Amino acid sequence: MPFWEGVTLALQQIWAQKLKSFFSLLGVVVGVMFLIVVVTVVEGLDRYVREDFTAQIFGVNTVTLRRWEEISINTTREERRERQRRPRLRFEDAEALRERLTLPARIAVESSTSGTAVGDNGRAVNGVRIIGASADIFVIRDLTVVEGRAFTPQEDAAGAAVIVLGSETADVIFEDGVVLGRMMRIRGFPYRVIGVLEERGSLFGQSQDNRAVAPARSPIQAVTAPRGYVNDIIIQAFDPDQLRDIQLETEGIMRARRGLRPTEEADFSLETADQAIAFWDNISRMLFTILPAFVSIALVVGGIVIMNIMLVSVMERTREIGVRKALGARRRDILTQILIESATLATLGAILGVALGLGIAQGVAAVSPMPAAVAPRWIALGVGLGMTVGIVAGVYPAAQASKLDPVDALRYE
Repeated sequence: MPFWEGVTLALQQIWAQKLKSFFSLLGVVVGVMFLIVVVTVVEGLDRYVREDFTAQIFGVNTVTLRRWEEISINTTREERRERQRRPRLRFEDAEALRERLTLPARIAVESSTSGTAVGDNGRAVNGVRIIGASADIFVIRDLTVVEGRAFTPQEDAAGAAVIVLGSETADVIFEDGVVLGRMMRIRGFPYRVIGVLEERGSLFGQSQDNRAVAPARSPIQAVTAPRGYVNDIIIQAFDPDQLRDIQLETEGIMRARRGLRPTEEADFSLETADQAIAFWDNISRMLFTILPAFVSIALVVGGIVIMNIMLVSVMERTREIGVRKALGARRRDILTQILIESATLATLGAILGVALGLGIAQGVAAVSPMPAAVAPRWIALGVGLGMTVGIVAGVYPAAQASKLDPVDALRYE
């Protein structure tokens, strides 16, 4: 039997028995849909973590020196207590790194908190991410000033009360659009607005445009961290190949400053974007390890249902099969027809599952901060799995149909 003729007959059978076909497809639809939804969300998160999250949180080619790790799980109470006892980072630590690092690098300090910013017109915006940082932070974090300018190293060193606003903060406080040169207050301290940042969108549902950046030595340090202290020291390598060497040098300088012996554990943390990606890789690997088990269960159930439906279909069409054999159809023709019908049924379910999966994933991405992306190979895999399930499930019914004796089949009522 020609392949496309078999597909046409299969589609006619599906259309003639819509309800039975729907329930036959259900297992395959659910299995493939689940596969596409999970893979779409995980791949979207993977792309987001690698391209956006690490760049915005850590910066490109950077080592971040902190009091303790930004990302940590399964910590004990004693470990949390030990972290609280660690000494804070100081401006002097950043100066020591600038003086003693032998490899070329850009070094900046950064401290942040959240609070309320109030304009000279009395308008206020809550939940502002208030940042005190070095002038180099604009380069390290890839913060582009689209209106006005960033503050200079001289203003940073002098502790000038100037500030650069995120686009959302500027739009909410200064509705009239006149931003540069205006005055605003953060916890009572006045600042002169000198720049507005380029719009960056949101990160996991958190706006990256509701922020205010001021020199680290300005009055902002009374808000972000105890005076003289900083939360993070960020070292950006000019040469990406030297990042690991810079990390080792930084560790050695800090251990020497704190008088730590070689056998003593470091009382600070050094993190890179690669470490954050490695943390995410472990999570995504776990998800992709568990995923086949859930998909397999649904596909096995779907295959069993399809096999039972095809057995019923063979029984209902026994007389038809007898007529075809009497007219000269070979066992191979009957076998091929039933297999094509079963594969077509399952493939149709897989296509429907892919469409529903993509729709659900895009819907989740539209109403939540969860990103979504799917590679064509996963769509092909979903359809291929459906077709495979159909072929495997149709083998036994097809074999039974091909073995029917034409005389007995013609007598069947």
